[in-house]
Amino acid sequence: MSSSAPDGSTAVAPAARAADKAPAKSLPQRAMEKLGLRRDIDLALHLPLRYEDETKLTPIAEARPGDTVQVEGVVREAKVELRPRRQFIVHLAESLEVGASAAPGRRRAELVLRFVNFYPSHQKTLAAGARVRVRGELRGGFFGPEMVHPTFKSVDAATPLAASLTPVYPASAQLPQAYLRKAVASGLSRAPLDELLPARIAPTGLPSLRDALHFLHHPPPSASLAALEDHSHPAWQRLKFEELLAQQIAQLQAQRERRKLRAPALWAAVGGLHERLLAVLPFQLTGAQRRVAEEIAADLGREQPMHRLLQGDVGSGKTVVAALAAAVAIDAGWQCALMAPTEILAEQHFRKLVQWLDPLLAERGQGIAWLTGSRKGKERRRMVERVASGEAALVVGTHAVIQDDVHFAKLGLAIVDEQHRFGVAQRLELRRKLAGDPDGANGQDGPDGHNGRPGTLEPHLLMMSATPIPRTLAMTYFADLDVSTLDELPPGRSPVVTKVFADNRREDVIARIRDEVEGQARQVYWV
Repeated sequence: MSSSAPDGSTAVAPAARAADKAPAKSLPQRAMEKLGLRRDIDLALHLPLRYEDETKLTPIAEARPGDTVQVEGVVREAKVELRPRRQFIVHLAESLEVGASAAPGRRRAELVLRFVNFYPSHQKTLAAGARVRVRGELRGGFFGPEMVHPTFKSVDAATPLAASLTPVYPASAQLPQAYLRKAVASGLSRAPLDELLPARIAPTGLPSLRDALHFLHHPPPSASLAALEDHSHPAWQRLKFEELLAQQIAQLQAQRERRKLRAPALWAAVGGLHERLLAVLPFQLTGAQRRVAEEIAADLGREQPMHRLLQGDVGSGKTVVAALAAAVAIDAGWQCALMAPTEILAEQHFRKLVQWLDPLLAERGQGIAWLTGSRKGKERRRMVERVASGEAALVVGTHAVIQDDVHFAKLGLAIVDEQHRFGVAQRLELRRKLAGDPDGANGQDGPDGHNGRPGTLEPHLLMMSATPIPRTLAMTYFADLDVSTLDELPPGRSPVVTKVFADNRREDVIARIRDEVEGQARQVYWV
């Protein structure tokens, strides 16, 4: 309802203004959004962590301590006891319909329910005379079998048992399982789950995507809990196939989009920085280093942005390969940035690059900038100015390299070490930086004069990793990347032995560390 105000304007009634506002979201709704559950497909793909069997009732007399069972009964007595500490004690008499205890002449079995943390809702639902169904781990108590903090719900004689196993979903304290189960069931019924593959090439022996999801959310009582929980069930295999297919399609699409982009063609100058660096290195490159350096140089000479992964064990010589790639970019008149996830790792690179390149860059009136979170005040401002002016041909640092106040004069090559150890937000910021600042501060505007639009020159990207990845896995997981491997160690360096330990063998790892430090007088680097 509205009316005219004295000044002729329209006055809107408070009730009308309130109606225009979006309804406030409940606490569970906000908790769902924090988990990323905003769409029907998000809910359909929110899969259970485990399952509870609520499809049957177990007679109390047949249950053994340590068993997780579901029983049904009538509350005989419920009271709050204050000693030895405040707790809510419920005496539950088994329903007459359940178990052998209902035989004539036999007393009904009883179960004690113990709640140390309880609320008025507990006392209301579990009042004397109430019929309830409870589930929990049975244990022996002073007054007989008992459960501590079991789940429970009100029932009557006609309340059916669950027809399928009950899913337990990843959730939070603000998101009750019952609320989440209803939301998932609703989302699953509406989500678009059409098959992407023609029947002739669909995986044989596996259910459809829709059938697989329905099975995982509502498995029948006969389903193997072990196969469900270790993800070996055919329904899980179908989802794994779908995930791998989606990942490959996304990678190939990214590769296709990358081919549309333009990058500066970077060539080493005759007698330039690249040649001089090779001449002054105090060691000979290995065959693997020469091969990989040539692969990278060939990529840099193309007008499509390089996306290459360089992998090699610790000590295989990745830093010198990165230095040679940086020299090519600088020779061509562009800048290079090298970013590492920790200040220690970044400093290791910085020290080597200063040793090899700084004297050569000084002859050209250029240098190397060092940018980390620990650099503050005037020192940092000076470094940022050197980057923006182009005086710093090579910039080394941590995620500080991609902060908003850092603008490159001409960024032609970005080298990222151990990218997987950066946080999600940092990786997204790196991508934004590589795509060019929206205000054009990188000086790489295309013909239309704006970064990030058609015509913009994208920097080349080289990623480095010491994590050994089998070739077939690298080709699968990094389908949008070209992969180079340093499979040869420089002379005098011992091969690196990589071992994987399960978390339950942490003590074995610590014992090995103790032996290296105390027994062998060596150093250990714990990442």
